[in-house]
Amino acid sequence: MSSGSDQSVPGISPEAAPAGQEGTREIVLITGISGSGKSVALHALEDAGFFCVDNLPPELLPEFLRLESERAVRRVAVAVDVRTAGSLPHLVPLMNEGVKVRSVFLDSSTDTLVRRFSETRRPHPLSKGQDGSDTHRALIEAIELERELLATIRMRSTILDTSQLRPIQLRQWIRDLVGAKSHNLSLVFESFAFKRGVPLDADMVYDVRVLPNPYYLRELRPLNGRDIEVATYLSEQPEVREMTDQIEAFLRRWLPNFADDQRSYLTVAIGCTGGQHRSVFIVETLAQRFANTTTTLIRHRELDALDAG
Repeated sequence: MSSGSDQSVPGISPEAAPAGQEGTREIVLITGISGSGKSVALHALEDAGFFCVDNLPPELLPEFLRLESERAVRRVAVAVDVRTAGSLPHLVPLMNEGVKVRSVFLDSSTDTLVRRFSETRRPHPLSKGQDGSDTHRALIEAIELERELLATIRMRSTILDTSQLRPIQLRQWIRDLVGAKSHNLSLVFESFAFKRGVPLDADMVYDVRVLPNPYYLRELRPLNGRDIEVATYLSEQPEVREMTDQIEAFLRRWLPNFADDQRSYLTVAIGCTGGQHRSVFIVETLAQRFANTTTTLIRHRELDALDAG
């Protein structure tokens, strides 16, 4: 994951930039694999007050931003997908030269994408040959081809795994993501259940299934790691304190190096069996410890899904 350059777009003067932006024009770029939820994400940003454009050719982006600067539109989001893949090579240089881009790449597992396309009965954009012929690609082959086409953009973006997310979760997560301050590295702490798969957007994964499990205590089983009873129980376990301290020490040691690598976000995934007790507690604890020094975001994949339901 990397952020774009902090230079301003050529042709946009500091006077034309919105107040508080210090002459730098930032856009949110929404891209990713077809079926991963780009339309949901773009609609969420539109509801949050962004001026949104879908499928704008990347080579037109500088001129578009110049026009928007004259209208004093403060927040702009642009969606790019495989339908404009021929223009994608123009986008990577743009991310390096002259535009501050917050790029968010939505991804999902292949199994999830196959299920979503089957349910909607919509064709994949690459299910036909790019020459317009009637030769259909197998859906899985089309998905893998799209991954290849977007690999470079994916490497330069903040990745958001939507495989297990409901639309309401995705809307909230995308608003949280773009709402965080972009000039410093942000820490994203995410709890998850191993039985439902490791998040694709994780930069680091910690397995806490070796720790004492509140699930086996009848009075704690229906609760979660945010409840005081569970938090008290886990905080009293030496192994839990030791592992939490060691994760914190590792992050504090290496965070400056990740920041020097020009990353915008670092996603630290903490997993236990059900994503309900141990991982939730450790995510909450770590987020609290880093809150005074680093911009932090909290995600509880399994609990958020229950709340969304």
